[in-house]
Amino acid sequence: MDLDGLDPHRIPRHVACVMDGNGRWATKQGLPRTEGHRAGEEALFDAAQGALELGIPYFTVYAFSTENWRRPGEEVRFLLNVIADQLLTRRRDDLHALGVRIRFIGRRDWRVPRWVLKRMDEAARLTERNTAMTLTVAFNYGGRAEIVDAVRALVEEGVPARKIDEKAIARHLYDPSIPDPDLVIRTSGEYRISNFLIWELAYSELVFTDVLWPDFRRENLREAVREFQARDRRFGNTDSRRGPD
Repeated sequence: MDLDGLDPHRIPRHVACVMDGNGRWATKQGLPRTEGHRAGEEALFDAAQGALELGIPYFTVYAFSTENWRRPGEEVRFLLNVIADQLLTRRRDDLHALGVRIRFIGRRDWRVPRWVLKRMDEAARLTERNTAMTLTVAFNYGGRAEIVDAVRALVEEGVPARKIDEKAIARHLYDPSIPDPDLVIRTSGEYRISNFLIWELAYSELVFTDVLWPDFRRENLREAVREFQARDRRFGNTDSRRGPD
């Protein structure tokens, strides 16, 4: 495997991406915003291939947030079609051939059309035994909503308040089998988290790039990993090589 100078012992176990900039990319091209979402699907597939090449076990993307329902109805419908028709149908088979397991996190509530839920379930079932990489798609997802849902689940189980701690909440997140992200990438020059994995990224390294998501490719992913490897991760300590003072 050609890692292009990257340290094979410091490849992040979990990389997450806020795929931002589709609309601005389309505007710059003189195209409707919807074409930016279509182009973003190609970027996602290339980035996923790049993650496979680097040996990243978990790759998570922010595909549709709980706030995205506020966008114009035509754009929301187009987004749903792109996700369902391209990612969950055409790219599903491509990813399956590459050994990628597809998972989903987010609310399965009344706002999500049943036909979209059906495609999601089909993709998850088809790829559930794959082991090359886990691609998690955050759909109808919000970080605050995830925490609220975790606490609600604990209350419904009758867990006493004194026993609700960080470990209990972590066990009730949408997919507790996924490790916290080591690296979170946001494209398009924005410096926000936008309600993405706000519980899980407590100690993640954040990399921001001016590249608009439709232009993001595996080379950009490598550069983000290179920046990640140049950092000293302390996890609350004064030095990553020793305990806290």
